[in-house]
Amino acid sequence: MWILLDSQSTVDVFSNPRLLTNICDAKRDLTLYCNAGKAIINKKGDLKGYGTVWFYPEGIANILSLGNVKKKHRVTYDSTHDEGFLVFKADGTAQTFRPSKKGLFFSDVKNEVAHAFVNTVENIKTKYTVKEYSDAVRACSLQNIIGRPNTQDYIRYVERNIIPNCPVNKADILRAEDIFGGNIGSLQGKTVRKKSTRIVTTIHELPTEIIQQHGNVAELIRNEKSVTIATAIKQVLQIYHRRGFKVQFLLGDGQFEHIRKYFADTDVTINVTG
Repeated sequence: MWILLDSQSTVDVFSNPRLLTNICDAKRDLTLYCNAGKAIINKKGDLKGYGTVWFYPEGIANILSLGNVKKKHRVTYDSTHDEGFLVFKADGTAQTFRPSKKGLFFSDVKNEVAHAFVNTVENIKTKYTVKEYSDAVRACSLQNIIGRPNTQDYIRYVERNIIPNCPVNKADILRAEDIFGGNIGSLQGKTVRKKSTRIVTTIHELPTEIIQQHGNVAELIRNEKSVTIATAIKQVLQIYHRRGFKVQFLLGDGQFEHIRKYFADTDVTINVTG
């Protein structure tokens, strides 16, 4: 269920039929050459959201040519980040191809059921013809290229001929939004932040002598994993409980939001500041 992104391949060839639809005989054969010799391939199939690829069931891998992928999607790679190649979809999200232990860049799609390049509800897509869907994908791609304007601005640019030789129209843009949803890139940095819910706590000041005698409570945090932080906090709470104190509120900044699930079965209320 791995899809490899190969910079040395000039064709897209898949061996796993579970990843493809519409497998059929090709109108012409492909002679594939590699270090092991050559193979004659005479079938094709569709990879959803990407297009037609060659199908060779006797093969040992599912390979996408980097040269072909970059013709359809924006591809980035930064060796200073441990995220591999990022192949951006029409809606602005990215499919990640990380290096395996032996250096192959792959994306494991066993949980995606051949939807590596599509993240939309299938019944929405079926409302449109193949051409209408293709035009919607092109509209999304152009939206990303010109800086991800919102839908209203994008339509205005098209209708006023601000984009030279524009290959899309208003209908394509509206279909794209219906299929893929709003462009994530156009929302980032523009969405108004919602005010955090205010939780009122009543603070009871402890007598000075109790603070002096029992105030020093500490726990070593070995790393910042959520389970580590939650375990350490629970150990501190146990110390308080043994000394007769009942902790009702845990006040913290945004970093502590992700540990809330570990306290769902306790009487402690986690109050995370905005």
